Amino acid sequence: MQASLLIFLGAGLGGVTRHFVNGVAASTLGTEFPWGTMLINVTGSLAMGLLVGYLAFRGAGGWTQHMRLFVATGVLGGYTTFSTFSLEAMLLIERNQFGAAAAYIGSSVLLGVVGLWAGLALMRSLT
Repeated sequence: MQASLLIFLGAGLGGVTRHFVNGVAASTLGTEFPWGTMLINVTGSLAMGLLVGYLAFRGAGGWTQHMRLFVATGVLGGYTTFSTFSLEAMLLIERNQFGAAAAYIGSSVLLGVVGLWAGLALMRSLT
């Protein structure tokens, strides 16, 4: 129960941060291109790399499992799930599973867009 609460609180913080970054990007860079989402995906992936690298190569520095859940699953998950996608793709690459990595990356992007299209098409047909 405590882990779920920590993830819940972290996700809220990450979601609010995402909303803030999107707003700043829209007001400074415009809305003709999804700058905010791209910035969020890149910075979220960078943050995930820094966190995982720190935990893996610096001996976790006293981080508890609850702290990891709050930051990685909660805050970063609420900020962007793209960071987890990037981590999982990199893990496949580091394991020399290049075919699986390419399939995961390609199918995630393609099927994500197809899924969104299907959902929109279904809702349009119901109106």
